[in-house]
Amino acid sequence: MKCPYCGYNDTKVLDSRAVNEGRSIRRRRECLSCGRRFTTKEYVEESPLMVIKRDGRREIFDREKVRHGVQLACNKRPISTEMIENLVDRIESQLRDEYHMEVPAQDIGERVMQALRDLDEIAYVRFASVYRKFQDIEEFIHELRELDRRS
Repeated sequence: MKCPYCGYNDTKVLDSRAVNEGRSIRRRRECLSCGRRFTTKEYVEESPLMVIKRDGRREIFDREKVRHGVQLACNKRPISTEMIENLVDRIESQLRDEYHMEVPAQDIGERVMQALRDLDEIAYVRFASVYRKFQDIEEFIHELRELDRRS
């Protein structure tokens, strides 16, 4: 494993543990050259989960797209990187458990919105405004009223 700090090609593993219900392994590593420590995650290679887009196209599920969308919604909110990773891990696990080969993109978006609604209302509204493609202020106000009604 290459060190992300100095680029040296040799590290030693200090600690390993299974995470995400055994679907990935978290390793704490130390560079043998500069001595800096870092964490890596290794994922079990599973059969690809295909996402069915609204227009019928299919593409391979990319957890980084989900993580990026959640990060944008959580920008400048009191939400740690670990909380975001856990949220994405939960959603991916749910999808893999429920869908074996293909998942509608809409289901992914709805699950992200539900998870964000439970985590942080501001992040939820940010994500929903992009995901649902609000066209005017009335749609935005309606969503805020719905959120208030649920609270």
